[in-house]
Amino acid sequence: MPTTPSYSAFQWLAIFEHELLLFAAFWFAVGAIDEFLIDGVWLWMRSRGAAKTGRLTDDHQHELKGIAAVIVPAWHESAVIGAMVSHCLESWPQRSLRIYVGVYRNDQPTLAALTVLANDPCLRVVLHDRDGPTTKADCLNRLYRALCEDEHRSGKRVRSIILHDAEDMVHPAALSLMDGALDHADFVQLPVRPEPQASSRWIAGHYCDEFAEAHSRDMVVRNWLKAGLPSSGVGCAFSREAIDRILERRGGSEPFAADCLTEDYEAGLLVSETGGNSCFLRVQDRLGNLVATREFFPGTLTASVRQKTRWLHGIAFQGWERLGWNGRGHDLWMRLRDRRGALVAVVLTAAYLLILISPIVRLGEASGTITPLVPDPLVKALLLFNLFSFVWRLTLRFGFTAHEYGLAEGLRALLRFPIGNIISIMAGRRALVAYLRVLLGGKLQWDHTVHLVHPAHIIESPVGQDAAKLARQ
Repeated sequence: MPTTPSYSAFQWLAIFEHELLLFAAFWFAVGAIDEFLIDGVWLWMRSRGAAKTGRLTDDHQHELKGIAAVIVPAWHESAVIGAMVSHCLESWPQRSLRIYVGVYRNDQPTLAALTVLANDPCLRVVLHDRDGPTTKADCLNRLYRALCEDEHRSGKRVRSIILHDAEDMVHPAALSLMDGALDHADFVQLPVRPEPQASSRWIAGHYCDEFAEAHSRDMVVRNWLKAGLPSSGVGCAFSREAIDRILERRGGSEPFAADCLTEDYEAGLLVSETGGNSCFLRVQDRLGNLVATREFFPGTLTASVRQKTRWLHGIAFQGWERLGWNGRGHDLWMRLRDRRGALVAVVLTAAYLLILISPIVRLGEASGTITPLVPDPLVKALLLFNLFSFVWRLTLRFGFTAHEYGLAEGLRALLRFPIGNIISIMAGRRALVAYLRVLLGGKLQWDHTVHLVHPAHIIESPVGQDAAKLARQ
């Protein structure tokens, strides 16, 4: 407390700074301990060879053991859907492949983009009988009904249901890899690899950093712990039996929750909750390329905030409400990590507010307007611990990004760190407002991200050789 009873406005500002610092330092320390635990498990796995990325010995385009149904919801995707479907058909020549694309009746441009491919026997364009946008889950459920109709007509049940988005670029080995993994798993998730964009090194680039770490460390640890795995919504396969159990759990005929913004995340966890086994596969092909789903993530601040608002709304707020805290100890730990986004946004806001307040307080102390507070040993200890944690986090962030994308992107990752924080703060505020609006009776809608370019147009074109070289690193 101040050494003088004179409490001016500036003195109260110093007290507020102290309390805010203690709040931020405490929660940063809690988060750091959580991350250190994940790091410790991952490093132990590395020392035992349990975290090693696998390697394929052939092209892995084997014929499937059953029908694989790829379902792709589409709303205002005329710029990318044609390239996505064409690339899938070229990359996956298996005869048992079926691609279902859901198009809304009031989205003629997307429907027109698929017209040239409509004669392919592997493709079925499903026209939604409702105007869009509804929610992504609603479109997925319409595709599921179409799939069931085909099963009824043919008398053949599909072996797997695979989720993809209209902007995805698939790997040629992915389909056979997922099909084989379903011999011993009910749900299979492959890594997601955001592609670097020369036009958006900082906004789109921060997704590269986050996914490089999450799908090299977090999901690997989660898989080893046999905790429930969330679906990324792309590059993932559900066994038909897993979908049947989810339907039984829901007590209806639709496997995806139409009133949930992150229905894919929820469906992945429900596989574990209903007794199924999940598997995260991190494998390289013969050339050393990661078998992953590649895509371009939002390149503008507005689009990125909107996308992360949807993720935070669905995972943190709706996930808490809809899934609760069921499961074993490590499952509860992972759910706590999944849902901490709202708290992280608050703590980050406090930290950046301190950056604004601290210079004013220091100037006040120098001018004698503010009486310095008695140093707090607890705050000092927390700050030292958090400083060490911050340096360690930046080191790992650099390492994961550099390993996946090269040294230049690894160095950029260090500079992109605060950009991700700012986006998280903005998304946290919007997610809370959106969640409260829905609680008060507002309508839940698919806050769709517009995609203008498919990765295949860049990576596989003559002008995209630099991007292709980067993608092979």
